[in-house]
Amino acid sequence: MPFNGEKQCVGEDQPSDSDSSRFSESMASLSDYDCSRQSFTSDSSSKSSSPASTSPPRVVTFDEVMAAARNLSNMTLAHEIAVNENFQLKQDALPENSLAGRVRHIVHQAFWDVLESELNAEPPEYEHAIKLFEEIREVLLSFLTPGGNRLRNQICEVLDTDLIRQQAEHSAVDIQALANYVISTMGKLCAPVRDDDIRELKATCNIVDVLRQIFHVLDLMKMDMVNFTIRSLRPHLQRQLVDYERTKFQEILEETPSALDQTTEWIKESVHEELLSLSETALTPGAKNSSKPSLSPTLVLNNSYLKLLQWDYQKKELPETLMTDGARLQELTEKLNQLKMIACLSLITNNMVGAMTEGLPELAIRVKKISAVLLEGMNKETFNLKEVLNSIGVQTCVEVNKTLMERGLPALNAEVQANLVGQFSSIEEEDNPIWSLIEKRIQLYMKSLLCLPNPQKCMPAVPGGLTVVQQELEVLGSQYASIVNLNKQVYGPFYANILRKLLFSEEATGKAEASSSTN
Repeated sequence: MPFNGEKQCVGEDQPSDSDSSRFSESMASLSDYDCSRQSFTSDSSSKSSSPASTSPPRVVTFDEVMAAARNLSNMTLAHEIAVNENFQLKQDALPENSLAGRVRHIVHQAFWDVLESELNAEPPEYEHAIKLFEEIREVLLSFLTPGGNRLRNQICEVLDTDLIRQQAEHSAVDIQALANYVISTMGKLCAPVRDDDIRELKATCNIVDVLRQIFHVLDLMKMDMVNFTIRSLRPHLQRQLVDYERTKFQEILEETPSALDQTTEWIKESVHEELLSLSETALTPGAKNSSKPSLSPTLVLNNSYLKLLQWDYQKKELPETLMTDGARLQELTEKLNQLKMIACLSLITNNMVGAMTEGLPELAIRVKKISAVLLEGMNKETFNLKEVLNSIGVQTCVEVNKTLMERGLPALNAEVQANLVGQFSSIEEEDNPIWSLIEKRIQLYMKSLLCLPNPQKCMPAVPGGLTVVQQELEVLGSQYASIVNLNKQVYGPFYANILRKLLFSEEATGKAEASSSTN
């Protein structure tokens, strides 16, 4: 099955023919009104996904809400580990000047100051130090594999707290020697990335600083161990992800019957748009009169996925079935908007000065780099797009004039330069024809990607006007298709249930409206 990282292309594992056809088979079954339910869709899921359920709402208890939240958390974590090759846990670091950060620093400093005063007292007080070594022992033992009995016995023997207490009572305990043993053992168990920390520990002389640093390095080693476990589990999760996510979501649906409301509305929008399109086609002069307009479930669902590339992620809530990929889809949409803008600028430049700069691909590359740099962050609310487009126009004129002078040709006159800058600035205007054209071609390209059984092996041809961003568009398209195909495999049965109800009810409505319009 396909997987992608945050900023990577598609992984090596590709969906087999049987996997890719699984969803399309479930979609095809919708053409039969009496088709059976999917084997993994229970009664609760079918009721909750009904667009016009007449049953009264069921009261959801607090325990059911918490159970659904746990299932959602587990499902989201498993999904992120499986599809994001760069996923790893990091230590929680509070901002230095924050209140929580200052409180933590003060409390920790007070603890270590008390420990230092106890160890420097006459006679020394070792009880807190012994408790620290007891904690250290448990952490070290947690790093051992089941077969590490020899080292386990050694750690338990050297860090035997009962023996250390007896030695402390007779003033025979050597705290520094115990710390040196701990550091040596940590050096055997840690990852190579921690070797510098171990050397720094060995060079520290003050025993309190040593103990403090030991706990810091042990925390880092815990994170290393957790992330190593995540990397080890990733291949197994990837193989089981579809069934695991589907099962977890079914459990959420049983606990929270409204867990498909947003998804139903998302698909319903596409159904209405397709019905409207069919009605307009039927009313077009010269069109064949069809008494039974039919909607393709696959086409409806693909159009729903295409809407995600124009989604307002700040104001509009995502469908429940796409929550786990929300951040990835938002990032792809922002990158796609930048590619659209670069393609528009390139098209305008070619139309106006292409004849003079023909045969100079390096000019197009330079202009593309300038545009990409200046358009960085264009999706932020504080970004002044009009000003940036004006700057790109000025820089483009400079690059074109430089190229023309190198070829011994006259530079662009003031009128042409003003026209070029003006057309660049007008791209941000609503219903700009250049932007609309590029957007339609990119939508067509993405739609053709979703129609292919395996787009990673055979990418569709890039429409005209998009050559300048072809490489980036293919990478982005592969990532988008990977997200969509995995989502179809996981949630296909739930989509099939929703579409079955929507299509049969909406087709009847659509036919009634079409007949009333023609009369």
